[in-house]
Amino acid sequence: MSRKMKNKVVENLRIERIATEGKCVGHHDGKVVFVKDVAPGDLVDVRITRGKSSFMEGEPILFHEYSKDRVDPFCSHFGTCGGCKWQHINYDLQKSYKRQQVVDQFERIAKIEQMPEVLPIIGSENTRYYRNKLDFTFSNNRWLTREEIDSGQEFERNALGFHIPKMFDKIVDIEHCYLQGNISNEVRNELREFAFDNNLSFYDIRNQVGLLRNLIIRTSSTGESMVIVQFGADNPEEIDMVMEFLKIKFPQITALLYIINLKKNETFHDLDVVTYAGKAFIEEEMEGLKFRIGPKSFYQTNSAQAYELYKVTREFAELQGNEVVYDLYTGTGTIANFVAKQAKQVIGIEYVEAAIEDAKLNSKVNGLDNTLFYAGDMKDMLNDEFISKHNRPDVIITDPPRAGMHEDVVNMLLKLEAPKIVYVSCNPATQARDVALLSEKYSLDKIQPVDMFPQTYHVENVVRLTLKNL
Repeated sequence: MSRKMKNKVVENLRIERIATEGKCVGHHDGKVVFVKDVAPGDLVDVRITRGKSSFMEGEPILFHEYSKDRVDPFCSHFGTCGGCKWQHINYDLQKSYKRQQVVDQFERIAKIEQMPEVLPIIGSENTRYYRNKLDFTFSNNRWLTREEIDSGQEFERNALGFHIPKMFDKIVDIEHCYLQGNISNEVRNELREFAFDNNLSFYDIRNQVGLLRNLIIRTSSTGESMVIVQFGADNPEEIDMVMEFLKIKFPQITALLYIINLKKNETFHDLDVVTYAGKAFIEEEMEGLKFRIGPKSFYQTNSAQAYELYKVTREFAELQGNEVVYDLYTGTGTIANFVAKQAKQVIGIEYVEAAIEDAKLNSKVNGLDNTLFYAGDMKDMLNDEFISKHNRPDVIITDPPRAGMHEDVVNMLLKLEAPKIVYVSCNPATQARDVALLSEKYSLDKIQPVDMFPQTYHVENVVRLTLKNL
């Protein structure tokens, strides 16, 4: 950015609408200005933080008028912890903006000549306490507010909470989080107080030392709960002290686990998980189907909306009972197992081997004998040899990561010419890109956004593609 533009203040900028990634848009001197932490209708002075020939980015420094569509944020940590960035916008408008985000991405990127109407977004009944999994970090370097710093007083520096955005070593101490209900807040706060009372060390990420490192809490719609404590030091006496405290204080925890992690990062998929008390898993349930969730398992973090998402997926697939379904990027096989009773056979492919083991286990638990699961890189697995060993698909369900599908996978789908493709995505931009590539042979005939994450700009989207009569 040029020096002339850096820290320039744009006065009285009217915020017009929401753009991608939750930023809002205004216009100044013929340029688009992207502004964070504002709402459409606000009139603000903006300090420019980045500038190009055609656009600028900035942050608000003074509000002259507040939008009529604003609401009061309900969380005391709003604006600091980095989560729930849309708490200041009423939920009906949040849904409207998310649907519009899908419309914009498909019009701009997919550029389908005859694009169907984007259906009204399926909103979440619960806009608070809707997550079933949260990760909290212990740190000896609590984020201090400007007021605390300026006061000159001494403050407790240990914290248990969330990372400050773009600061790997600063943690905002969370008193109450509105994302997860059940026992989540109580467990976190009681464990922090226990650590204070017993002078247990909080992790120092810069020097890679300290006992208490990470806390993961998982809950389920069946009422079960899993608590995982990650320790940064192998101190059996102190580890046992912590785990025994949790076991006695919270007998309702159904899976109490711990991990000793002496690595330089918090990932634990390659580490042993010790079951201290209870089971090694919890269970979710949908339509009588049970899904075992272990400490390393992936499961959609909004259980109620996951059910809505899977129902849309199944509806778009229009299964009659005699179809072969390929479920690409199957994860722990949740969608595969969910649709299996309506299909002749479901074949799931996933990169993570541990997830495939979970998928097989979930089929077994539910008595499903028409599923097959394979582990491997999608672009390498889905090839001519694989197809020759299995029945060709009548329906393909694909739910890739945010980056979308690899070009080789898209090309294979074009070659396979399955009559239907149901594409589930957490990133409408990469989904629209892939749809544009598939439009060579496929017509886009349904688009259904689903709100999985209220109070954020994220949106899930499901589309159906039907093979053209070429």
